[in-house]
Amino acid sequence: MLDNLLVAAYLLPVFFGLFLTLPQGKSVADSLSSRFEVLQTTRGRVTAGLQIITFFGFAVSAQTFWISSKISEGAAFCSATTVFSCDDLLGNTDLNVDPLFGFSWGLLGMFTFAGLLFITLVIKNDPQNQYVERFINLGIFVTGVGIFVILYLISIEIQEKKICMYCTTAHIANLCALFAFFKLRKLHDDSKLWNEKGTNSR
Repeated sequence: MLDNLLVAAYLLPVFFGLFLTLPQGKSVADSLSSRFEVLQTTRGRVTAGLQIITFFGFAVSAQTFWISSKISEGAAFCSATTVFSCDDLLGNTDLNVDPLFGFSWGLLGMFTFAGLLFITLVIKNDPQNQYVERFINLGIFVTGVGIFVILYLISIEIQEKKICMYCTTAHIANLCALFAFFKLRKLHDDSKLWNEKGTNSR
């Protein structure tokens, strides 16, 4: 039960961030725009959604890294006899590290989402920066490469016949971030939408 609540605590904000990036999220953003001025524009709404996605992607990656560290000390966190058992995957020292450098997947996820969050904040706070387009393309590249990592990790889950819910949540965050970065690139190509001003800025 606790595992489900923790996963929901990460997953629901990720889906909310994704929702903000969609046209359907405009009504929610408008209702919150009096408190959060950034939500008054399409660019602000998408970057705010992406900020939420990358922050909680970082958070669930940190949780994954913490779990693997605790398991290495002999503790059990989410062991189960069902298919949903992160202990069997995160506690496997052969499977829980990348095959090239031997770093924990949770640690790599933390660094990746931290970098994506930094990129998002730069775009959000300085949208006219000369490097914005490069940052957007970098975000697309990183999250695009992440798809291949996700496929590799899913193949391990299939092989072990176990599913790590925290890992899956991080995978979903990566896919949502990729979608949001594509939305940003499309917005950036439309100078009118990109330079749109909020009602309080007019």
